[in-house]
Amino acid sequence: MRHGTRPLGRTGIDVLPLGIGTNKWRRADRGAVLEAYRTIHDAGPCMIDTAEIYFSERVVGDCLRAGPTRAVIASKFLPFPGRTSPRRLMSALDGSLARLGLETIDLYYVHYPLPLIDVGVFAEGLVEAVKSGKARAVGVANFNADQMRRIADHLARAGVPLAANQVNYSLLRRAAETNGVLEACRELDVALVAYFPLASGRLTQPSDSMDTKALLTCLADIAGAHDASISQVALNWLLARDSHVIPIPGATKPHHARANLDALGWRLSEAEFVAIDRAAAKRGT
Repeated sequence: MRHGTRPLGRTGIDVLPLGIGTNKWRRADRGAVLEAYRTIHDAGPCMIDTAEIYFSERVVGDCLRAGPTRAVIASKFLPFPGRTSPRRLMSALDGSLARLGLETIDLYYVHYPLPLIDVGVFAEGLVEAVKSGKARAVGVANFNADQMRRIADHLARAGVPLAANQVNYSLLRRAAETNGVLEACRELDVALVAYFPLASGRLTQPSDSMDTKALLTCLADIAGAHDASISQVALNWLLARDSHVIPIPGATKPHHARANLDALGWRLSEAEFVAIDRAAAKRGT
């Protein structure tokens, strides 16, 4: 593909290094959303991320029904007390498939772990999702490193690889680097899908905040050298951080989607990567 691809773990599914988050599509202008979808569709196998709790699955489904797609569709099962059995997961998956207008989804996640609920309960449902042909691959979201390893072990016994762990990861939220999640993704060969990679807009423009000023100034200087935007530099840093990382910035308009994808057209130098890393480490000092 034009931009190259990254694997979703050991599933055999390859995606563009940048996906797109759709948690704001429900309230966005439908015409603009459709054009944003067409923009990413034309770029290659872009991962479109949704969830039953976002209420955007129907909007994604409308986009899919508008024409043929190369997109890789991901959605999530919402667990809560009393909704943890494999039967409940499969019922939720059927609902997501109906809203999306699909017979099979490319990637199906458990949205987050529940206290006191063994991950094996979720693993059983995820295995059934794959074995039934209703999901090509399965993953988790917001799981810590230990939970990742345990559910990956459960899945592996059934011959199903863990595809991804989706966590909050950006230059302003780097816990994945210190809590073992990024290390576990490397060890297990699992994709780290980064949501809020632009820190909910805080990494899109200069700021006078003492907490972020040095970092954003560094990003702006590097952006100027590449005729790029601050957000493109921030996304580039995540892509350079590790080959397992796949950021999924949101985009409700075609020019937002295009700008995100343009981050794939160039690379940070090693010196630029280190400068950003140092500036981020000085936050709040």
